[in-house]
Amino acid sequence: MAEKKADIGLIGLAVMGQNLVLNMNDKGFKVAVFNRTVSKVDDFLKGPAKGRDTIYGAHSVEEFVAHLERPRKVMLMVKAGDVVDSFIEMVLPHLEEGDLIIDGGNSHFPDTIRRTKALADKGILYIGTGVSGGEEGARLGPSMMPGGNKKAWPLVKNIFQSIAAKTDDGEPCCDWVGEDGAGHYVKMVHNGIEYGDMQLICEAYMLMKNALGMDADEMHEVFKEWNTGDLDSYLVQITRDILAFKDEDGSALVEKILDTAGQKGTGKWTGVSSLDLGVPVTLIGEAVFARCLSAMKEERVEAGKVLSGPDTRFSGDRATFIEDIKKALLASKIISYTQGYMLMREAAREYGWNLNYGGIALMWRGGCIIRSVFLGRIKEAFDKKADLNNLLMDDWFKNKIDECQASWRRVVAKAVELGIPTPAFSTALAFYDGYRNDRLPANLLQAQRDYFGAHTYERVDKPRGQFFHTNWTGTGGDVSASTYNV
Repeated sequence: MAEKKADIGLIGLAVMGQNLVLNMNDKGFKVAVFNRTVSKVDDFLKGPAKGRDTIYGAHSVEEFVAHLERPRKVMLMVKAGDVVDSFIEMVLPHLEEGDLIIDGGNSHFPDTIRRTKALADKGILYIGTGVSGGEEGARLGPSMMPGGNKKAWPLVKNIFQSIAAKTDDGEPCCDWVGEDGAGHYVKMVHNGIEYGDMQLICEAYMLMKNALGMDADEMHEVFKEWNTGDLDSYLVQITRDILAFKDEDGSALVEKILDTAGQKGTGKWTGVSSLDLGVPVTLIGEAVFARCLSAMKEERVEAGKVLSGPDTRFSGDRATFIEDIKKALLASKIISYTQGYMLMREAAREYGWNLNYGGIALMWRGGCIIRSVFLGRIKEAFDKKADLNNLLMDDWFKNKIDECQASWRRVVAKAVELGIPTPAFSTALAFYDGYRNDRLPANLLQAQRDYFGAHTYERVDKPRGQFFHTNWTGTGGDVSASTYNV
């Protein structure tokens, strides 16, 4: 039996795992480490962890578990999917009732729901925690979103809140999110919103570049200014820095990067969940599809030789249009977060989670990729009204939309006129106009459904819940189909 006992153990020594270990150790916690490729353990101890005598390397699962204080706390930082299950099966025979397994990867929330229940049946506690902030966040303070078996939270609360990022007033960007898959669900929505924010920024960049003919240095100055107000955020900040970065020949490096975007799946999962729950998270969906379209590089090159469009140059007042783009970006960002919170609220109803929406905004205030001043406004909105149904109903957000609306409409209209694709700006505006409209054309849609499929409809002059069918052709009969809602 090993004599050196650790407060927590971590399996998976890729960059995120290594940085979390160093972060924990900096905060005074003793950490045991293991990696399936055992040589990485030695490389870590001789390299980044050199001289740290309270990081204990293990060359087998048995040795790793023997290093852990009871109740044992095992954190997995491995690839999502089957790999997580294989590592759980690997460590499970060495654990006992009351021990804890933590999945810190980007697991899909249904897997976390399944694992929490399956391990609880064996007497093992389980946490699935989203960890956001990338390599830098893991090392200096990430945003952490833990959910799972609530009995496990007291075992790791001190560790997690010690290593997490802190807001300006010292609050840790980590708190208990909710039952079973709630933590990974909130992390998934965070990543979906991240997709949306990035796409919106890219559309602003494309408008300035293609419509106004601005170079990277000019756009750098614009994003530098934007990062001092309502748009102050990590993603605007790094966009500012990217635009200023020069290649070896002194030209802007960003313009030499191939325009095909990758993705790891969390944005897609958010879109799929929104469809499953019937929530119109249109902006994140368009952001995912924009990445898919970017990947069709060869087809786009060929299409550009054949398909025509208008001249993309803007002929109006440049400074005014830049200000319009800024306001369109803010308004669209408000819609993206509105939709994300709508989705979390519906998921909480569906899965029986008790989510703290203001607390989630607080967890996102620091450490994570979407961290921004803007999130403080969301926290304030839910502090004022904990059961706020929609962010657009909060005075600050309503007033900002009012302030930005004319600019937003001008930008979308001008982008259409110039043939510059702005799918996220456009869908955000379409959602806003649909949400504020008390009469949509779905009455005609229901008539169509009833006509060809006898799907029935409700009437404005009858109580909700009463369904009617019309024999539109006189030959269709009076039997209606069963009704259901997605």
